[in-house]
Amino acid sequence: MFALQYSRFGPPEVLTVDSAEEPHAGPGDIRIAVRATGVAPTDAKLRAGLLTASRTPDWPHVPGVDAAGVVDEVGAGIEGVSIGDEVFGAVDVMRLGGAAAEFAVLRFWAAKPEAMSWAEAGGAGTSVETAVRALDVVGVKDGTTVLIDGAAGGVGHVAVQLAVARGARVIGTGSASNHEFITSLGATPVAYGPGLAERVAALAPGGVDAALDVAGAGSLAELVTVTGDPGRVVTIADFTAERYGVHLSYSGSGGPDGRHGLAEAAALAADGRFRLVVREAFPLHRAAEAHAAVADGHGHGKVVLTLP
Repeated sequence: MFALQYSRFGPPEVLTVDSAEEPHAGPGDIRIAVRATGVAPTDAKLRAGLLTASRTPDWPHVPGVDAAGVVDEVGAGIEGVSIGDEVFGAVDVMRLGGAAAEFAVLRFWAAKPEAMSWAEAGGAGTSVETAVRALDVVGVKDGTTVLIDGAAGGVGHVAVQLAVARGARVIGTGSASNHEFITSLGATPVAYGPGLAERVAALAPGGVDAALDVAGAGSLAELVTVTGDPGRVVTIADFTAERYGVHLSYSGSGGPDGRHGLAEAAALAADGRFRLVVREAFPLHRAAEAHAAVADGHGHGKVVLTLP
């Protein structure tokens, strides 16, 4: 099969499209012919050699965690999925390789609704799982007032929509240029940065029940002030969480698992109540540009690679 890959850390230009060994669906797995795959900030950081303390890949390394495509192999013990079905989800990169390839084996998935384009579905898997996991940790439900710090980002805009769908009132931080976008998601925008607690208090004089940090911008102290209780704050991006008594949520950290959220998001998308915003989609041969766009960090939504 063909696959995007690199054999050393470096700039985006180390990425090449070349032949690679095909993965196959084992027990509990499904394999897809990939149509689109997301490019996450962690993909760019790993390629640049910034995550070597926690992740040392085998060479050559095929990047990509999120994927959407057509099922072409079904492993033993799998029910409810057939060859030819359209699905979206995520891979286990370290076990069977990344998703930026002709074929990929998914570790969790849901049926892709017609309302989702391939590009949207290809970038949704881990953003949805992460957002749902974090919302569950702090018990966001109907009637909750929740502050989402980083509401315009790849996970943030997903978390906003899912919280709104649960019946929560959402206040979302973002730059002034993103306030209109945050409003379109169903949240009340507020400027981030020093003085956040006072600005939020003016918007929610009755208090805030929970806060979710997806930006990792050093706001945990203020989020604790906003909620009045570190137990009501969760971060997915700030590794100083323990210092503030805040819960750090990541895949495999224990607690709620957000995989069930993929089917939830698919149902909301079919009803027109959820969208994965694609900042830009690049064909696979322009992967270096996609990685550069992610590293740049500007704009909102997800960067995606599309495959023929």
